[in-house]
Amino acid sequence: MKFFSKAIVVGAVAACISSATFAVEVKPASSEKHAKAATQYRQAIFQLVRSNMGPLGGMAKGALPFDESVMKTNAVRLEQLADMMSDYMAVDTREFSVETGAKDAIWENFSDVEKKVMALKAASQNLQTVVDAGDESAYRSAIGKIGASCKSCHDDYKKD
Repeated sequence: MKFFSKAIVVGAVAACISSATFAVEVKPASSEKHAKAATQYRQAIFQLVRSNMGPLGGMAKGALPFDESVMKTNAVRLEQLADMMSDYMAVDTREFSVETGAKDAIWENFSDVEKKVMALKAASQNLQTVVDAGDESAYRSAIGKIGASCKSCHDDYKKD
């Protein structure tokens, strides 16, 4: 009985630790070179997001047939990109002259940005679950949730 109680406590603690979110600290770019590199990395991650969203959007709109393999692969990739996104967005480049589509509000409201990144991750995980279940009637909606998470961030933090 004693072992069973310890196992429950250890399991509960492990669950709390693994479900915790660790906030990324926003730091200013240290130089023009650093700001340019940070901007390039940030833009590169969004290019990868775009390349994985394109086929999903085509499927959601009916322009491409549903392809479970592509949906699953791209959803996994989007989840992984979401895991990296906050790190690549946390360098505040406002002090330097770099070409960026980012609004200043990203670094002023970074906790909100992180919530939106977590929404992308959750929506990506949901699409994986839907594909695993084989519920074709839910594909379009699950893809739409990913698109909505992207749009919410674009609306608030991307220049037109």
